Amino acid sequence: MTMTGRRATAGLCAFVGVLAGVAAGLGVFGRGDGTFVPATSALGESYEVALGSVYAGSAGQLVAEGVGWDVFTLLIAAPILVVAALYVARGSFRGDLVAAGMLGYFLYMHLEYSVTWAFGPMFPLFVAICGSSVVGLVAVSALIADTGVDDRFNQTFPRRSFAALTIGMALLLAVMWIGRIAEGLAAATATLHGETTMTVQALDLGLMVPVSVIVAIAALRRVPVGMVAAAAFGVTFVAMATAIAAMMVSASIVTGVLQLPPIVVFGLAGVAGLAIVTRMFASAAPIRPPPLPSDQGAQPAELLAAG
Repeated sequence: MTMTGRRATAGLCAFVGVLAGVAAGLGVFGRGDGTFVPATSALGESYEVALGSVYAGSAGQLVAEGVGWDVFTLLIAAPILVVAALYVARGSFRGDLVAAGMLGYFLYMHLEYSVTWAFGPMFPLFVAICGSSVVGLVAVSALIADTGVDDRFNQTFPRRSFAALTIGMALLLAVMWIGRIAEGLAAATATLHGETTMTVQALDLGLMVPVSVIVAIAALRRVPVGMVAAAAFGVTFVAMATAIAAMMVSASIVTGVLQLPPIVVFGLAGVAGLAIVTRMFASAAPIRPPPLPSDQGAQPAELLAAG
């Protein structure tokens, strides 16, 4: 891909980061005065609904959790993607991986926001970020494919650790959410916090769990594209685990009910994931570019270039 194409991709990554930062900022500072009123859903569930904010009409529980998620996105996730865009423009392999991972994070986050929050002024922004993240993810993947995926990592790549962590968390999510779904189906009135269905459970079981398992198995088997995908997905994993922990802390502060188990589980998962991703990036090996006509007589050592 030409440098013009790479710079255009970097610009798109920066655009997504800025747009996500704006959305998160509106979520943090535009939540109104915290007024909630009692409501009853169409399914007969009693819950509280927010008034006078960009999230007016959404359940109080969702708003309480969303505060932590938006704070994490505003202060950490969005800046990381903007900085990664600079490295994408410079042709950095590691920059490509970080950008792909963060775009995956923003894709999932704003897909969930689009179909979970009550319809309002933030909806077009959520959809725009979601769509831009898809395009950006495809574009960054094209950059990586253009330079090749073979021999991108050396033998220190932590494939077993990555597989154990991601498959373990996937199984945990599956057990948690299948139990939650079974409980909801058996109850006279399911706990949905004002929603009409279990959106998060659908996205996790239908998207995150299968992707986690497939990428983990591919990396475990040393499939080159799987190892590259694992490094990028590892970034997504760390961002998601940390955001969920922040979300649970926020909900605990707002509701006064400490949700210690999920805070500890996802917090530790984020820390473990960060350690594994750091090892992945450290194992990124030099690659051999296609030889140019003038390189016919060059020695192998002279043809090595940083990934």
